[in-house]
Amino acid sequence: MLSLVGTLAPIIAEVIKKYIHSKEEAEKIEKEITLELLKRENQLRELQAQIVKAEIQGKSWLQRNWRPLLMLTFILILFNNYVLVPYLSMFTDKVKILEFPPEFWNLLIVGVGGYIAGRSLEKIKGRD
Repeated sequence: MLSLVGTLAPIIAEVIKKYIHSKEEAEKIEKEITLELLKRENQLRELQAQIVKAEIQGKSWLQRNWRPLLMLTFILILFNNYVLVPYLSMFTDKVKILEFPPEFWNLLIVGVGGYIAGRSLEKIKGRD
């Protein structure tokens, strides 16, 4: 996941330097903004962790397992497209590559991150 601070801080620093000509004042403002961005990013990560924790502790089987099921679906599509189809296409031309829209890659990255965070929370709790 991209860091909010790493993405925005250089852009903000450029804008500040255009309007604040005192180097010390510009650096002070940059530090304050960077600190505030770090606080907000930390709050966002804490909220994301709370969501994953709530899912793990949910009473419904589907609530607890939707993320792993989604990840397994993605893994099956990846296995089909990059392992099974290339192998089977040596023997027949009737195999198909499953459609995998580019947005799914983003969802996969976020999902794997959430799954790893969730498993980490389970291990910390001793639920394995």
